[in-house]
This record gives sequence, structure tokens and C-alpha cells, in this order.
Amino acid sequence: MLDFENIIVGAGLAGSTIARLLADKGDSVLIIDQRNHIAGNTYDFFDENEILVQKYGPHIFHTNNEDVWIFLCRFTEWNDYKHRVLAYVDGKKVPVPINQDTINILYSKSYDTEELIEFYNNQKIDIAEIKNSRDVIVSQVGEDIYEKIFKNYTKKQWGVYPEELEPEVIARVPVRTNNDSRYFTDRYQGMPQEGYTRMIQNMLDHPKIKILLNTDFLEIQNELKFEKLIFTGCIDEFFKFKFGKLPYRCLNFKFETVDKEFYQEAAVVNYPNDYDFTRITEFKHWTYQKRPNTTIVKEYSSAEGDPYYPVPQKENYKLYEKYKKEAESLEKIYFAGRLGCYKYFNMDKVVEESMKLFHTLY
Repeated sequence: MLDFENIIVGAGLAGSTIARLLADKGDSVLIIDQRNHIAGNTYDFFDENEILVQKYGPHIFHTNNEDVWIFLCRFTEWNDYKHRVLAYVDGKKVPVPINQDTINILYSKSYDTEELIEFYNNQKIDIAEIKNSRDVIVSQVGEDIYEKIFKNYTKKQWGVYPEELEPEVIARVPVRTNNDSRYFTDRYQGMPQEGYTRMIQNMLDHPKIKILLNTDFLEIQNELKFEKLIFTGCIDEFFKFKFGKLPYRCLNFKFETVDKEFYQEAAVVNYPNDYDFTRITEFKHWTYQKRPNTTIVKEYSSAEGDPYYPVPQKENYKLYEKYKKEAESLEKIYFAGRLGCYKYFNMDKVVEESMKLFHTLY
């Protein structure tokens, strides 16, 4: 029998944050993860080209939450990377989010800010009530840009068109009237100097924290004794799918070595209308490594595989509410993270929500 004050299922960002906060308080913590590594989906490592790559796709840190930033700065130093994304549309590579340069390149124009605002006003469609992600975009920039940049990319990424998704999905992407090409405008931005795995490793480097990898919690739960359990896996799996399976979007990755210093102009290039992958990531843009060759990864979205994103649809949220109600009836068992809360959290929000959960425990 393993006896700890706290059992945390999942060694990703959510579980690791709570583990460190509990350990700093003096509690003993056992982290259990079915994978063979810590850091969850933020896991990164040096490949055969000695390039620091992220196994589960790009994770770019940004936040306006000073408390989150200060907490993470205890465990890593950061570089000054500012994320920029291009989209391959009509044979051209244009900035995303949409800005002045996007429109000028896409339509071969030279609009200034006032002319761009007029362009948006002429294109946008008045919608009395925003009901879905398509409504969000066409109400801002109209049908043509929606078709070129958002419609098919969303279908590839989520398996459904934007009109079948809640507004929050595309509401995350701003529309700009200047030529700011940064994907995020948060006060704090950057990438961990030595990678996310090292950051999480530092976070878990505490005498009160023990780690058990290659282990499925649900298979050994009867061998565990604890005062509190924090579960960061899929909430429906915890309850053995008693109300049905919650849909999650899954990802597959194809890594390639390219024998040139850089493959593309930005860290991420989206392909909304061409090819069957959604985007290509090139890691050297944010690691700043000097290598003669480069590593890229092509990302494919699917309905099967390891769960990454909760699918934001009303019927899924209704199903989740059943599991949430069931979870609230349990004593000293808590759920955290994207999968445990069935929410499409950014990384900083994962940390923030984990900090909030800790403060409910103490």
C-alpha cells in the first residue's frame, strides 16, 4: 500500500504546479503518470540533430497574469521569443492573426489603417446574435476571408466546420487594423531557455515529491492510500464512461529532418486549404539554435488517439456537466487541467486554475 497525503494523476503542467505548491506547504505528494516521461504534452527533448523539439506539437508560453509568471520564473529562465504565424493562402504566405499586411498581401493592396477599417466595414456581415465560430469571423471581416483562412482550417483541426463550434474557438483569434504580426500581445512572452521538460523537472525537484511513471492510476488505485486525490486525466475515463464518452480532438505528428538551416519563414505555417496536415512547425525559430540542418513537424488532426483538446460544442458541455456533478459529490477528489475540466485552457490558464485549486485546499 502506497501512503501519501496527496496523489496527483498526471505529471503535466497542471499536476506539476499543484504538486509543487503542496510540497512547499509541507505535504507529501505522489505523482502518477501513464507515460514514460514528465511534462505531459509540453514534453520536449533533443533529437538526433541536437535540436530541442516538442514531441506533442508547439506550446508557446504567454500570459498577462503576473502571479503565474512569477511562479514559473522560479523554475526557468526565459528567452525573448515572440510567436509569429503565417498561413499559406492562394499561393501566398500571410500573417495570422489577420492584420494590415495580411489584407494587403492577400488582395494586392496598400491600405493604410483608415482604409483597412473601411475594407473591414464593407466586408463584414451584420449578425444579430453570435451563435457559433463562423458568426464571429464573418461579423468582423466577412465571407471571403472566412472562406480563405478559417473555414477549412477549422474543419481539418476540429473535424467540423466553424458553424458547428461554439464562438469561443475562433474568438481566441483577433482581427487587427495595424501591422502587428505577433500572435500574442500578452505582457509576458517567451520560451523556457532549457525547455519545458527541464522547467517541470525543476518544479518537481522537491524532497516531498515522488514520481511514478509508466503507471495507469486506474489499475492501481486500490493499492493507494491518500488524503486528497487530484486527477488531471480525462474526467469521463475516471468515471468509467458511465454517462458516455466525451469527444476529444487528437493529434498525430510526422517529424522530418531538412538539410538546410531553415525550412520556413516562421516557427509555424498554417495550411488551411492545401494538404491534409494543418500546420508545419520549425522549432529552431524559438530555440535560437545554430545548426546546419533543421527539424520540422507536420501536424494532423484526428478523432482517434491521445486526447488533446475538448471539442467545444453544446452537447459535449451538457455531457460534461453530468460528470462535473458526479465529481462534486466526491469527497477529497478534485479534477484539474484541460482533460479534467473539459476546457480548452491556454498554458497560463492551466497554471492559474491549478493555483486556484491549491488555494481551495488550503
